[in-house]
Amino acid sequence: MYKRYIHDVNIAIESIMANKLKSMLTALGIIFGVAAVISMLAIGNGAQKEIIDQIKMVGVNNIVVNPIFEEKDAENSEGENGDRQKRKFSPGLTLADVEAITQIIPSVQRISPEVSLNSFVQFQGLRMPAKILGVSTDYFNLFNLPLEEGGFFSPYQSEHGIPVCIIGANIKNKFFSTVNPIGQYLKFGSVWLQVIGVLEKTNVSITGFESAGVNVYNDNVYVPIKTVLMRYQNRGLINAKKLESGSSFSGRGMFVVFGGSAKTQSSQNYHQLDRIIVQVKETEDIPSTTEVLSRLMLRRHADVKDFEITVPELLLKQQQRTKDIFNIVLGAIASISLIVGGIGIMNIMFASVMERIKEIGTRMAIGAKKADIVAQFLSEAVLISVSGGIIGVILGIVLTKLITHFAGILTIISPMSVLVAFGVSAAVGVIFGLSPAKRAAEKDPIESLRYE
Repeated sequence: MYKRYIHDVNIAIESIMANKLKSMLTALGIIFGVAAVISMLAIGNGAQKEIIDQIKMVGVNNIVVNPIFEEKDAENSEGENGDRQKRKFSPGLTLADVEAITQIIPSVQRISPEVSLNSFVQFQGLRMPAKILGVSTDYFNLFNLPLEEGGFFSPYQSEHGIPVCIIGANIKNKFFSTVNPIGQYLKFGSVWLQVIGVLEKTNVSITGFESAGVNVYNDNVYVPIKTVLMRYQNRGLINAKKLESGSSFSGRGMFVVFGGSAKTQSSQNYHQLDRIIVQVKETEDIPSTTEVLSRLMLRRHADVKDFEITVPELLLKQQQRTKDIFNIVLGAIASISLIVGGIGIMNIMFASVMERIKEIGTRMAIGAKKADIVAQFLSEAVLISVSGGIIGVILGIVLTKLITHFAGILTIISPMSVLVAFGVSAAVGVIFGLSPAKRAAEKDPIESLRYE
């Protein structure tokens, strides 16, 4: 019995080989459908991995407090709100806020202040633009930044503002490609900093989240927060002087400023810190901690809303949900190609039945059963769809590689997507080939032999 069906399959293969061009054109819908499904799912998987990596980069359960700078005409604003704002004084973000948050909010696991400056870093005649970040040792745990070599800041170095630094991977590659950076001295601004550690290189794209507390870690120089405040700039001194004198003291000459004039910096940014990063113990604590943190900061800042609180992880997860919806839409559109390909197979098989009526009559006249005719035409449809699925898988893999190479988009081909696309292509051949096969088997052999 099995030999009969093997014979039917052989006849189907002979028919396909005798009409190679028609068979290839029939399979085009399946080929492009499978390739589209694989490439779209690969793009979706790549986007999902990037989001997961970004969540790790911004730190799990992190809350970022950013300063809001004064508008130039804030003191001249009219009305009740303007008068009230003019009378109130806020110290801005300060180290005292960091201490208060640590002591008052029990759900806080880690916390790090941050002050950033832009300038040039120099070593033995080489010079490149870089950003210096004044942080605490907790900063590296907050953002999952492991060391490649060296060590973190010691408590003594952090407390006394010792001029030491930890450098990013790009700084190491630029200046220390042939020597060990540990123990060497870099000059940033007018201060020499001893290198005590090097961070591992990170390859995650984080464009668009810099304002939410995410930095390009490979290009940064990290120093203890008190080193920046003691040796570079301390905007808190301006605020203290303003409070003592009651005047709009400009603060020129009190500290070194990079990336802007002293007038611009002091008139718009009176905050001692550029941001505060808080990490809570559990994800469930984020909403309540954010609310308590907001109330605490408002009370400490005399009800002046000169800060904003963001949760980068939630922003990234919102983006992930948007991308997931987009990927579902892309996958659905690509799947339509498979359906269209199946309809194409059905149409061609119906036409093939009409063309081969005499062949059907001849086979049935010499003893072929209806099951043999069904097996023959169904085998043709399945073979066309399966071969198209195989070609589509190869084309889809090649297409994803080309997308990564030319468009720079991360793509990840999962075995599941290949199996699903190939399985659907085979199912399409069975589903859409069954009806033409049954129609061929129902032909009357005598009428088929008389058909002209």
